[in-house]
Amino acid sequence: MEQQYLNLLQDILDNGVTKQDRTGTGTISVFGRQIRHNMKEGFPLLTTKKMYWRGIVTELLWFLRGDTNIKYLVDNGCNIWNGDCYKKYCKLAGAMEEPDYDIHVDDPGQNCTRLMTQQEFIEQIKTDDEFARKWGELGPIYGKQWRRRGRWNLEPVAWEHGAATHFKRNYEVDQLANVVELLRTNPDSRRIILDAWNPRQLGDMALPPCHYGFQVWTRNLSFDERWALYSDKPYSGNGAGMINTLDYLDDQNIPTRAVSLMWNQRSVDTPLGLPFNIASYALLLHILAKAANMVPDQLIANLGDVHIYKNQIDGVKEQLTRPVDLFPRLEINSGNQNWHLLEIDDIIQSLDPESTFKIQGYNPLPAIKFPLSN
Repeated sequence: MEQQYLNLLQDILDNGVTKQDRTGTGTISVFGRQIRHNMKEGFPLLTTKKMYWRGIVTELLWFLRGDTNIKYLVDNGCNIWNGDCYKKYCKLAGAMEEPDYDIHVDDPGQNCTRLMTQQEFIEQIKTDDEFARKWGELGPIYGKQWRRRGRWNLEPVAWEHGAATHFKRNYEVDQLANVVELLRTNPDSRRIILDAWNPRQLGDMALPPCHYGFQVWTRNLSFDERWALYSDKPYSGNGAGMINTLDYLDDQNIPTRAVSLMWNQRSVDTPLGLPFNIASYALLLHILAKAANMVPDQLIANLGDVHIYKNQIDGVKEQLTRPVDLFPRLEINSGNQNWHLLEIDDIIQSLDPESTFKIQGYNPLPAIKFPLSN
């Protein structure tokens, strides 16, 4: 899969058109691409540059918790949303007619009252819980949509008889819990979908979702596939003994199904964001598989506006000269818990960014410092 990714970078360089963007940086862009990965070939953490594994895990756990405040991220050393949150602060605090000394800085050296710098802002998030509750909030982004998506806005509805009005019930849907429940109870369903694109709330989000939804699909494992999960030696029995062996595999709780995940992404920062997204959805696939007692199968990305920012081109050209290595493997420390017997919240509460997920056999080349355009 890594070669597919490098081919995509080359495709953009060769065939991309110049486009303007909201950040003012400018991009070269292509439209409508797909990449695929067979999870049997290892965990898709790029080897042509070192990836920020701790940040990938922390952000995904943040989504899974239903969190939309950067406090959790900052406390766990993940700073990828800092720029978007600071930009939101500048827009709101900068529009105030009178300074608020809880969120502005009195600067005698400049003889003015000014907005905090981004560094000052993040330090305040770290140290002031009340400030973080208000100013660390990003609005109804991924975590809200994944775990607490509102089905209806409150709308007045007239009673059939009389002049009084009542309101439609405003309740929330836990889409992630629904995905896990369907995987466990109706794995052939074609409705195992999570959708983060909520038109009614886009204006309230610090950034509308780039990867806006995913679908999962399962299939039955063959006898040989199930046996390979149990033993590294070829099956030596005959057909008559296979039925008894299947019963034995069932008794050993060997998975009977494989699960694949396909996500859709409208906007793709290919050098910086896409490698992060690939690893994040691969990790999510592992979590969903374990929660349903299945094995990860295919990972598929459907990509819309696939671009390279103009200030990333030199780094891309450097990466394209680097050789590809074998992908690492992921080990999950579940604390001897059978995740498929637990509620999704109990699973998520047990996840720790430091100790639950370990990457083994990862030998990347040095990191490439790609600029992030907010």
